[in-house]
Order: sequence, then structure tokens, then C-alpha cells
Amino acid sequence: MSTLLGPIRQLGIVVDDIEAGMKHWAQVMGVGPWYYNPQVPIEDYTYDGQSYQPHNSVALANSGDMQVELIQTRNDVPSMYRDYMQKGLRGLQHVAFWTTEFDKDLAMMLDRGFTVKMSGCVGKNGRFVYFAEEHHPGTCIELSEVLGPKGRMFDLIREASQDWDGSDPVRPFPDLSAI
Repeated sequence: MSTLLGPIRQLGIVVDDIEAGMKHWAQVMGVGPWYYNPQVPIEDYTYDGQSYQPHNSVALANSGDMQVELIQTRNDVPSMYRDYMQKGLRGLQHVAFWTTEFDKDLAMMLDRGFTVKMSGCVGKNGRFVYFAEEHHPGTCIELSEVLGPKGRMFDLIREASQDWDGSDPVRPFPDLSAI
């Protein structure tokens, strides 16, 4: 376990083709089922303090307690994903720590000298920040709030993976307002 913010809970992987990525992870790695959102509804998105409207597709699945996130950018909005791809990189772009004490943990990270590069919110109580510092080339840290609907969705995804038999490998994201 990390002494920074507890256990790393998610591996964020940037891909060129999210459908091919889900197929590989399900068929070759045996990880699934995948919950797929072709356009994540990100609110209050900023990159270097400027507001933009990103169009990202995301797929989520668990392997045990570790969540794997596949990310495909669909427009050219500035983002750390785009920066990563422009360096010619594909693969592990970030590791995420999950928190129910977002403001406290963000303040602690800022006090430790980290700087926010990218941020936004997915649903109620779903804030996230990516820190600019890369302590491994191309890989950064995300701090992700997991209260409310987003936290319940992550629980649902983990629970679905526990006895997954390989059937129905790609599923739509659950409606966050319904969970």
C-alpha cells in the first residue's frame, strides 16, 4: 500500500482503439466485464487553468480490487491524455488514488509540492485532479473523489467482476442518477 494516499485503486491506460482494448483485456487477460461510456459527461473541466469541453470515451473493469480504466480521446482538446499520445506513448498514463476526503487530500498533495494540471467532475461528488508531476516517465497521479453515485458505480463494477464468467463482456455505464 502507498504511504501517500492509501492503496492505488486504478490504472489509467490510454489507447488508440477502446473497443480493441476491451476485447484484448476481456479475451486475453480475462478481465471484465467492461462498463463503457462513449462520451463521459465531464463538468468543470480545466487544463492548465483553462476551460474546455473534452470528448473522451472510457471503459472500466476490475481485476480484484484494482480497477483498470481504458481511455480514448475523441477530440483534440488539451488534456494530459493528448500530451501523452503526442509523446508517442500508449499504455499506463496514470495511477489513481480514491478518496472520500477530497478537499483534505488535495490540500495535503498541494502542501507536498504537487501542482494540478487537469481537473473536472463526473456526476455529484465525482471531482478529480491530475497532478503535473510525473515520477515515472509519462505516468502521473490522479486523485479521484468516490462519494455518491460515482463511488456506488465503482462498487457495482468491482462486484460484477468477482464471479464474471466471460459473458456479456461490454456493458453500458450505469445511469449515475439511478444508483
